[in-house]
This record gives sequence, structure tokens and C-alpha cells, in this order.
Amino acid sequence: MHNVLQILRRDFKRLVTVPAAWVIMIGLILIPPLYAWFNIYGFWNPYGNTDSIKVAVANMDEGTDNALLGKVNLGDQIEGTLKSNDQLGWEFMGKANAMEAVESGDCYAAIVIPSDFSEDLANVVTNSKHRPTLEYYVNEKASPISPKITDQGATVVDRTVNNTFVSTVSDVLVKAVNSANGTISGNTNAIANETIGELDNTKRNVGTIRSAIADLDTQLANVPQQTKAARNALNDVQLAAASAGRGLAGASTAIGTAQTQLNTLSSNANSALETGSGLVSQATAQSTASINQISSAVSAASGSAQQAVTGMQNITDSNAKLLEKLKSASNNAQYQQIISKLENTNNTAAGTLADLKTLSENTQATAGSVSKLSTDFNIGTQNSLKSAGTARNAINSGALPRLNSALGSLAGTAGTLAGTVTSQDSVIRQTNIVLDQLDQVASDTRIGLEQTDQQLAKMETKLTTVSTDLKALGTADLLASLTGSGSLDADKIASFMESPTVIDTKNVYPVNSYGSGMAPLMTNLALWVGAFAFVVICKVEVDDEGLEGLDPTATEKYLARYLLLGTMGVIQGAICTVGDLILGVQTACAPLFILTGMITSLVYLSITYALSTTFMHIGKGLCVALVIVQIPGASGLYPIEMMPKFFRMVYPFVPFSYSIDAFRETIAGFYDGHWIKAIGTLLLFAAMAFVIGLVVRPLLVNLNRLFAREIKESDMIIGEEVELPERGYNMSQAIQVLADKGGYRE
Repeated sequence: MHNVLQILRRDFKRLVTVPAAWVIMIGLILIPPLYAWFNIYGFWNPYGNTDSIKVAVANMDEGTDNALLGKVNLGDQIEGTLKSNDQLGWEFMGKANAMEAVESGDCYAAIVIPSDFSEDLANVVTNSKHRPTLEYYVNEKASPISPKITDQGATVVDRTVNNTFVSTVSDVLVKAVNSANGTISGNTNAIANETIGELDNTKRNVGTIRSAIADLDTQLANVPQQTKAARNALNDVQLAAASAGRGLAGASTAIGTAQTQLNTLSSNANSALETGSGLVSQATAQSTASINQISSAVSAASGSAQQAVTGMQNITDSNAKLLEKLKSASNNAQYQQIISKLENTNNTAAGTLADLKTLSENTQATAGSVSKLSTDFNIGTQNSLKSAGTARNAINSGALPRLNSALGSLAGTAGTLAGTVTSQDSVIRQTNIVLDQLDQVASDTRIGLEQTDQQLAKMETKLTTVSTDLKALGTADLLASLTGSGSLDADKIASFMESPTVIDTKNVYPVNSYGSGMAPLMTNLALWVGAFAFVVICKVEVDDEGLEGLDPTATEKYLARYLLLGTMGVIQGAICTVGDLILGVQTACAPLFILTGMITSLVYLSITYALSTTFMHIGKGLCVALVIVQIPGASGLYPIEMMPKFFRMVYPFVPFSYSIDAFRETIAGFYDGHWIKAIGTLLLFAAMAFVIGLVVRPLLVNLNRLFAREIKESDMIIGEEVELPERGYNMSQAIQVLADKGGYRE
């Protein structure tokens, strides 16, 4: 360290004794900060002077008279709004002059409002034909930034049009709503009362129908008992018919026996006639009793069946009337489907009743036939007995033949009657089947009536709810409940629709001006240029003059010259940042702002010094290349996310990124140690620069010496002698040089 300080003391003595050197040093220190100061001042508030940017406006709109909006001329409204807007320098002129102004560069942009603009915009509400369009012309040749500024002006016009249009439409619609609300309020009560009356009538009808359904269900519940009684009566008829058939068969046999005896025992006619008369009388009595029993049973069964048919006929008639009422009570699709099913069931029951009625009539006819046969049988028997008595008086006068004929007729009648009685079994079986169907129909009808009653109960509940709601609606003013008054405030709503939201901007880490925002980048550029100027104008190699007896090492020489240049770099960093503060750059902590400038200057000096001493002129070229890459790649102007992929990749590996972040922390405010992290990363670049200068540079001393000799021979480029001891050569290198004549000469 002693040798370093001795070298530094010698260098300062050289500068002190040469006033011209001090002038150059002062210039090197002050000129780069001037770059930062002028740029910061120039960019201090560029958007505060946009009123000087001229934009031509050509209003060609002829207006329109719309049925809903009335007379509208949005072109005039836009023009009036722009005249009160000072964001840009609006120039109002004709379309031809506006186009000429844009093409010549007198105006940066032009906005043309076409003649049918209001008409097209008004038609959007009623019958949209064409989308309303504003013509916007911009001269991008005049300035790269002006199109962006004039685009904001076009946005202002577009927003003005939209807000005006929405406000106008809202005002018209609100007035229409207020007008309609008065009419609706006047008619609501009358309509509600009428509807409530209809609903009450419907509820009463539903109640009547449900009562009828309950009565009908009670009647249907008795059907199984009635059909059971009819079945019991039919069983009695069947038993009586079987007994009568057996009796008639016995009578027919007895008559045949009597006839045979009359034919074979003609000699004993009197006794035979007496015996036959007795048998005939006995058979007649037995047959008459059986026939009377059959006739009574058939009549009873016919009466029961007729009673059941009459009861079911009344039920089906009631069902038909009830279904007619149900049809007219509701148009609901579900109810109509249930009613249709009930109607089909009722029609089936009516068909079954028709069959029962026919069967009952047939049974009555059978009973009449049986009675008639019984009467004929009695008459025949009486005639036979009379003939027998007559025969006893005139047995030889031909009575036997007539008696034989009568007995034959009587036997045939008995056989016919037996067949008739026997045929009633099939009729009874059919009647039992019909009674079973009648029970099933009654059961299905009761299920359908129960479902209908449930649906009607739900309908009754809904009718009650609707009626209650209508009564409440009739006494309520919906618009008043929503707005708190009887009408809408058209002006208030139109104003709200024109600007429905208000943006309450709350700046986090606010910056007082655009210049303060640009200060980190401009200060970094100045400090980099200053560091580069030091290594370009000042000698970076340390000579041995005045250092006799010290024998300094390469590292000591490197550190001594860095301290000399670093002293000027620190002064430059302090002057540059203090000048920024004097200009008005915002700062959250002025001492840290100045400290950041001094640290940044030392880091940049370490980088430029290392590259210049290690790689000589190539290293200085790298310093220029680095500043070119860092301007767009360090997020100084635009967010790094907006930059191309190459610069996004470079961003983490350049020192500007971290110095700019550190400056921004000191300008706008600190957060979570970001300043320390940025400065720490920045110092890592300085450490890497010292590694290059102290470790890599000695390895390249022979190459640099050769490079310096070639530059000196050119007599065109300023160069320095390398002040480091040459590195030794090994035997193989010596032999290789001696073997090459050109190399030997070198």
C-alpha cells in the first residue's frame, strides 16, 4: 500500500505543477454532467407543452333530425368541446386546407368529421345502416413522438363523441321512462283489480270442482260393494238355473215314460191315464216350482244389475260434466293432459255401462221368456189333464192318439225350456267379467281424481299467491321504490352515462416531473461517458519516472492509477448529482442520491479502466459497445417488458440496470432493501472488473506490447507503451522463432 500512495502522490504533484492539466481535468469532470443536466432540463415537462402541437380539425357535419333524439349536430358539439380543450393546438379549417396542412407538415395530424356523421350515429339507435366514422390523418414523417401525442387527441375526440352520444340517448330514454311511468301508474290499479277479480272467480271454481271430485270419489268408493251384491245375485241365478234344468229333464223323462205306457198299455187306458195324469200333475208341480224359482232369481239379478247400471250411469254423467268444468278452468298443459286421461277413462266406463245395459235388457227378456214358457207349460199340462179326463169318458173314440200327441208336444216344450235355462250360464259369466271391469274402472277413476285434486290444490295455492302479489303491486310504485321519487332525474342520469366512473388516481411513489423520471438514465449516461473520457484522455499506464527505489508491482501500479482517476470520478459523481438536485430533480434522500452517483462513477471507472488497460484499444471499443447496448437494454426509457427479446436477455447482465434502479429508489422512495440490493449487485461488476485488470491483464502483456508496437508504427493512432515487465519465453517458443526468419526478425 506504501508504494500505491507514493505513486499517487507523484501523480498529483505532476498535475499541480502543470496548470493546463488542471484545466483539462476540470473539463473532464464538468463536461459529462452537462450532458445529463441539459437532457434532464430538456425533458423536464415535454407533455406540458402539447398545446403547441397543431392538429387540424375539419367539421363537415350537416347534422340530422332524428325521430327519437330530435335535432342533433355532433360535429358542432365536438368542435365546441375541442375549442375549450388545451391539450393540443387545435386548428379549425376546411377539409382541403386540413389535408394540405398535414402533408406540408404545418400540422402534425388532421381530424375530418364527415357530413353524414350525426346521421349515421343517430341511426344506431333506430335503424343502423353505417358505422359512424371519423377520418384521422397523421404525418409520421414530422416527428417519431408526435403521432403518439396526436393519437391522444384523436382519442379525446372519440371519447367526446361517445360521451355526448350516450348522454343524449340516456336523456331521451329517461324522459320516455318518466312519461311511460305516469301512464303505467294510472292503469296498473285498474288492471290489477280486474285480474284479482278473475283470480278470485277461478279460485271459487277450483273449490267447486274439488268439492265435486270429493263427492264423486265417495260414490265410486261404493261401487265395489254394489258389484259384490250383483255377483252374489248372479251366483244364486246360476244355482237356480242348474236346479231348474235338472227338474225339466226329469219332467221330460216322466212324460216320455207316460207316453210309452199309453202306447204299450192301450188295453189298460183308464188306469194308465190315471197314472199318467198323476205323473203329469207331479211333473207339472215340480216344473212350475223350478220355473218360478228361476224367474225370481233372474228378476232379482236383473234388478241388481239395473241398479248398478243406473248408479254408474249417474257417475259417468257427473264425470262428463266435471271434466267440462276442468277443461275451462285452466289452460295448463299438465292439467289438460290429466283431464284428457280422465275423459278417456270415463268414455271407457260409458262403453262398459252400455254393455251392462244391453246385458240387463237381455236378462229381462230371458226372464220374460221363462215366464212365458212356464205359462205355456201349465196350459199344456191342463190341456193334457183335460184330455185325459175326456179320454176316460171316450177312450175308444180316439182320445189316446190326441193324448199321445199332447204328451209329445209337452216333452218338446220341456226340452226347449231346459236348454234355455242352461244357456244362462254364459250370460252370467259375461256379466261377472263386466263387473270386474267396472271395479277396475272405478279404481282408476279414483286415482285420476286424486291426482287432479292434488294439481287443483297446487293451482289454488298459486292463485292465492298471485292474487296477493297483484294486491301488493297495485299499492306499490316500483319506480318510486327504486329511485326514492316518482320520476327519474334525466340530467343526473345523462351526466352519469356521459362519465359513469371517476378515476381517483393515487400515485404510489409519485414523481414530480418527467425530468425527474429521466434523471437516472441521463445521469448514468453522463457518468459512463465521464469514466470513458478519463481512460481515453489520461494515461492508463504507470511509468517508472520518479519511482527509483520503490520497485512497484503491476498490481500496485494498477491500484495507484485507479485511485487517481477514481478521485476525479468521485468528484464528477458528486457534482453531477448535486447539479441534478439544483435543477429540481425530486429525491427521497439527497445524501443517498449523491452517494449513489459517486458509487456508480467508481464502478463505471473500474469497468472502463479494466477493459482499456487489459485489451487496450479493443477494450475502449468494448466500452462504446456497452453504452450502446445499455441505453435500450437497461429499462431507462421504456419498461424492459416492452423491449425486444435480445434486450430483455441482456437486461440482467449490464450495470446500468442496477444503477438506474438505485437512483429510482432515492428519487421516488425506498422499498424493502431494493437500494442495498441494487448497489450490492453494482459492486459485483466492479469486483469482476478488478479481476480482469489484476489477473487477466498480466497474462496478455506480451500481446499488448506487440499490439502497441504495431499501433506506434502506423503513425496514425495514439497509443501507449505497456509499462509492465515482459513475460519470459520457454525453450519451445525460442526454437520456433529461430526456425522462422520472419519471426526471428521480429
